[in-house]
Amino acid sequence: MLYGGLASLITLIITFWLLPQISSDGRLPIFRLVVLLAVFSVLMRWILAGIAVLIGSIGVLVGGLLSQFAVVYLGITVDPGVDLHGGVEAPVLVSIVMSSVSAFVGWVAYAGSDDAYVAEVMRLVRRRARRIEPAPKTGMLVIQIDGLSAPLLNWMVLAGNLPNLGGWIRDGKHSMLAWHTGVPATTPASQAGILHGGSRHIPAFRWYEKETGRVMVTNRGRDAAELEARMSTGRGLLADGGVSISNNWSGDADRCELVFSRAGLPNSRSNGYVRFFSSPQGAARGLILCVAEMIKELHQARRQRVRRLVPRVKRGGGYIFLRAITNVLLRDLNVSLITDELVKGTPVIYCDFVDYDEVAHHAGPTRAESLQTLEGLDRVLGALQRIIDILPHSYEIVVLSDHGQSQGSTFLQRYGRTLGEVVDDLVDTTKEPVQAVGKSEGWGPVNAFLTELALRRSVAGTVTRKAFHVKTGQVELGPKDCEPQIAADEQMVVTASGNLALIYLANTPGRVPLEEIELLHPKLIPGLATHPGIGFVVVDSLAEGPVAIGASGVHVLRSGRVEGEDPLARYGAFAAASMLRQAEMPHNGDLVVVSRLDEYTHEVAAFEELVGCHGGIGGWQTDAVLVHPSRWVLDEAPVGSDAVHDVLVGWLEKLGQRKDQAEPAESKVEA
Repeated sequence: MLYGGLASLITLIITFWLLPQISSDGRLPIFRLVVLLAVFSVLMRWILAGIAVLIGSIGVLVGGLLSQFAVVYLGITVDPGVDLHGGVEAPVLVSIVMSSVSAFVGWVAYAGSDDAYVAEVMRLVRRRARRIEPAPKTGMLVIQIDGLSAPLLNWMVLAGNLPNLGGWIRDGKHSMLAWHTGVPATTPASQAGILHGGSRHIPAFRWYEKETGRVMVTNRGRDAAELEARMSTGRGLLADGGVSISNNWSGDADRCELVFSRAGLPNSRSNGYVRFFSSPQGAARGLILCVAEMIKELHQARRQRVRRLVPRVKRGGGYIFLRAITNVLLRDLNVSLITDELVKGTPVIYCDFVDYDEVAHHAGPTRAESLQTLEGLDRVLGALQRIIDILPHSYEIVVLSDHGQSQGSTFLQRYGRTLGEVVDDLVDTTKEPVQAVGKSEGWGPVNAFLTELALRRSVAGTVTRKAFHVKTGQVELGPKDCEPQIAADEQMVVTASGNLALIYLANTPGRVPLEEIELLHPKLIPGLATHPGIGFVVVDSLAEGPVAIGASGVHVLRSGRVEGEDPLARYGAFAAASMLRQAEMPHNGDLVVVSRLDEYTHEVAAFEELVGCHGGIGGWQTDAVLVHPSRWVLDEAPVGSDAVHDVLVGWLEKLGQRKDQAEPAESKVEA
């Protein structure tokens, strides 16, 4: 309370000094205005919370922004010692400047950490703590740090750059171990395993299905819903009263917030949602900081160009907007939604923070701006732990990643041609191959939010549908060439997911074996296998099943027999098993292509224009991490996301949070 009043006073003093549109008769009116603004802010929030059911989610957003102008206008009008000069634009200008100054003051007060909203949430929970009904059992909070590799986390902890997460590990409360994701090393595949135990349904980030003639994209709403229906058993990780927040899949949760496969808006009664959009430290402040984040991105991208850092890619266009949304608005919104569930005592909460992954794709996994996002997420973990400490019930915190990232100059940068163009030279077809590659991954969270709006049967839904010209309710912003339309007479389709590519003979039904491909396109397999940018090609043979073919040797995946130089040797001990499992997935490509892996730098050559990538194998992309309470001992690290699912379900059983399990002796555990 004292800090809030002092910050408001500093904000007002600076605003009075900057703007001729507002003046006071002396010092006392400014102090009086601080009190009035605080009172009116609380009243406005109560009003918004009370009518949230009537005005809906978009109404809360618009009302929260407009209320800031109303609060300033009312405060100035009521205070006789304060005057506005000018027309109707004066209170709007004063409100904008006050919000901007307030954001800057909060940034300075928190040493540049941008954690003002998190602090406000903690103060609110502290005030409500005595009135919160305690949950009968210890819950589990699972935080996913998207794209964080185990080697990088280990280095960050050793360097002391993560005082909260690193502190838990140093004091022995938590243990850290690496787990191998397998192939594909993507968020949708890993989350399919972690949340549903169904990773075998996801062969890549995007792929082609011959039966329907469609390219499936895992973060596109309609495709995600269809895919979840294929793999859900009704007994996912979050089945017994859990909540899924900002994920690809629901995990069979009762409630979902911003989940790609479930396009329903957050409940209008959600305190976390209302709090965020009605708070002066929430959406209003967030929009201002989004602008600052965009400016910071432009500066950092220019610095890379001036310093001639390699590898690097162009950083511009929609990514500038995406970084601001993920690193500011979505992060704080996730904190608010998680806090609301913690207060309720929700048995298990799973939330994905995409901040690091989005920046690392464009800046590089170990570049300074990427590491700064990890430091910000570490502060979020510390805040969530402090919130849990305030509550009358306890939670165990598990922190994990879905995959890592590998760095390297892209295939196009190295060789001046895309993989599709290389394939075109090697096949005997009348049409050029269709290429489904791009940068659509980061648009998933934004599209999920807008899709949820569009599906509402309300004015907000109608406005959103008209604004984005959608008829089905699905909003699909992002580069249009990422997911091309496939004509009925297409002959070759190439889909890319990081340094993994799937190639399909589109007009040949079923999985096409090696022997038939050699007859139809005799130059294709040798040309790919010997290309300097390709490490190996996997194709199904009639004689021995899936085989990995490199420039100087062959590895038979089922028997392990190797002829010549093993093309998988450089890719690690799990390479053969991972590629065999991936080769046997439904809808896998007729040919699977994995890029080169540099012997000394361990850099890969992504088939997309991303300096940090994941999706295939090679480098750190398959080295995910699991940080868990030390009292839960794991004899060996899980291999594959389905194994992580089994581990997490087992821990929920120990806490008594699975309805199909007997009640454990221990129902309350210290957090």
